[in-house]
Amino acid sequence: MIRKKSRREESLSHAELARLLPAPGDPHLSLDRHLLLEEHLMSEIQPTAPAPAPSRRVARRVLVIGVPVTAALAGAFAFTALTGSGGGSPAVATPPPVEAPVVRIEPGSTAQLASTVEHIAAAASASKTPEPGPGQYIYIKSKVSYLSVLHTDADKSKTLVQPLHIREAWNSPDGKQGWLDEPGYQPKGGITLNSDVESSLNAPSYDYLKTLPTDPDALLKKIYKETKGQGNSPDHEAFTTVGDLLGEQLAPARLNAALYRAAAKIPGVVVVDHAQDAAGREGIALAHVDQQSGDRTEWIFDRKTYAYLGSRGVQVKQADDVKPGTVLEYTAVLERAVVDAQKQRPGAQGTGA
Repeated sequence: MIRKKSRREESLSHAELARLLPAPGDPHLSLDRHLLLEEHLMSEIQPTAPAPAPSRRVARRVLVIGVPVTAALAGAFAFTALTGSGGGSPAVATPPPVEAPVVRIEPGSTAQLASTVEHIAAAASASKTPEPGPGQYIYIKSKVSYLSVLHTDADKSKTLVQPLHIREAWNSPDGKQGWLDEPGYQPKGGITLNSDVESSLNAPSYDYLKTLPTDPDALLKKIYKETKGQGNSPDHEAFTTVGDLLGEQLAPARLNAALYRAAAKIPGVVVVDHAQDAAGREGIALAHVDQQSGDRTEWIFDRKTYAYLGSRGVQVKQADDVKPGTVLEYTAVLERAVVDAQKQRPGAQGTGA
């Protein structure tokens, strides 16, 4: 038996719909919903672009959430977010942000800078850095938390960051192939990092790093030259550029040592006696303050072995309603190795760093 549609089920004209339906309201989106829609919108703008490794630039802050979303846009975004119909990867239900931790600000000093850097450089030179061969991948496992929003219109006293989570990256020595697995922030199973972009200081590969000078003065001169006009100041940009090469990357031992010695020559670099990485490990830090944004970038090292542990971004001056002592981001390198295949974790076939 074929059921015949009633008159009420047949299509209605726009005029009839307008008469029958109530007028649209002014929707109020929660902060979590704002963040979900904003993140998905950004992913839809460049659906085919691979996700880059996070660059340690705490000064590049996310815009404050507070602008109302129109009903039409909200509906369109919600549909795309729920259905994954925007043409790219399916949307990810990102964990809600949490309030950023606040720590006591410890002043930095140059008193022990030279000796501390020499200890760090000596440890880097002595480390047995594995050499990735053809077909192998550099594997980095980290625990991270990055800035989400400075504050909301409802409460300008709170800075929100991502909950601490695990991030795993695989990259070929030439930087052309890779994979990123970051549950909760990338699609299930991860995404490709394959890229045809030529390697540079801002997008380094292991092969590229092998071409850099290991003389600290020549290295620092190259960094200043290639980062000219970037960031809030030449000195802080040079410092953060060096820092970008220390985290989710593998560098030859001699270059690592040269990077630390070069960083010590940047005006404003200090030693902070106590700092903690994202894994809760205590250490000593080399740090530099961005005078414009008021945050301090810290590289954290083991107090006894001087091995690199991770990084931290701490607000040290009042700015943008962010309280001094607020931890804007922090990371911890948990494992660094060379493995034989993409998505393979260190084991019998991997060589640990």
